[in-house]
Amino acid sequence: MRLMDWFFARRDRLLGSPAFHQGVLRFPLTRWVARRRARELFDITAGFVYSQVLSACVQLDLFERLADGPVTGVQLASDCAIPQDGLLRLLEAAAELRLVQRWGSDAWRLGDLGAASRGSPGIAAMVRHHELLYRDLAEPLGLLEDRSQSALGEYWAYAAEPGHSEAENAQRYSELMAQSQSFVADDVLAHCSLDRRRQLLDVGGGSGVFAAEALRRFPGLRATVFDLPDVASLANERFAREAVLARGSALGGDMFNDPLPEGADVISLVRILHDHDDEPVMRLLRAARQAITPDGLLLVAEPMAQTGAAPGVGAYFHLYLWAMRSGRPRSSQRIQAMLEAAGFADVRERRTYQPLLVRVLTARPAAVT
Repeated sequence: MRLMDWFFARRDRLLGSPAFHQGVLRFPLTRWVARRRARELFDITAGFVYSQVLSACVQLDLFERLADGPVTGVQLASDCAIPQDGLLRLLEAAAELRLVQRWGSDAWRLGDLGAASRGSPGIAAMVRHHELLYRDLAEPLGLLEDRSQSALGEYWAYAAEPGHSEAENAQRYSELMAQSQSFVADDVLAHCSLDRRRQLLDVGGGSGVFAAEALRRFPGLRATVFDLPDVASLANERFAREAVLARGSALGGDMFNDPLPEGADVISLVRILHDHDDEPVMRLLRAARQAITPDGLLLVAEPMAQTGAAPGVGAYFHLYLWAMRSGRPRSSQRIQAMLEAAGFADVRERRTYQPLLVRVLTARPAAVT
């Protein structure tokens, strides 16, 4: 540790030295390092502006307005009811981020990232939802000192608003979750086959997006969603609408206080653990160990901290979940330790297409000694 302390102290002195920076920039073999560091720091500084450019594009439905091909700036300004000079400034900023691109002298069309966003269901919904997070982060120190009145925390208390019934609040919450759940269901099930499984229990499964996709993929599977009663009713509606009601059902209950239904040989926790603090997570994992069959498989799918290919994931979720007033991003190693403490063994990570969005751990019940 003393050697590491010496190394990092020397590194920090060098990187903080203007003379060192000037020397690195002037030397051709090290110039690229200095430029990369400058770019990375600029992106961190400008990141909030980038997000607001995207937010403005989504609020104006720009990507949908450009979906059929180029549109003139004059026409876009008229359609969006935004002064032409202001809209042009937004379009130029969006072009820098590859959300749109100029076409000819006076028209615009989708950029590659704008086009890609239209092919990813739920992105627009999540961008609109992030207005709450942006509001909380307008004064980050105030949020860190006191999160009791955070806008995001108020929303995630099942999106409760005066004048809305519990069922209405559950509907609003579940619609957002369903839109974003489509990001991960295909990825998880492509890498974690349930072909030989009999009964899936999707704990906290919301309106049944993940369970319905599992039923479509694996004809021999039956599935039960376990969530709060008003949410469970939405899952039953989905099963009926998607013609899988014969094999799918939903039960209402509190996953942290009620026993989980027993008899499932696969239990899924899709984007559940990171939303909650350690103590309720351990209660839930122990309940899952109690409910699962001896030959069962526990499936944990969620974004995780310390993702090598996407180091910003943890930074994002640390602040998002703080504003939400519950939960924390955990590394796969931390989740593995919690699984083992709850009575699971043989913890393995499954490859996913998009580790930025979701990583998957599976575990089996440990033998009782």
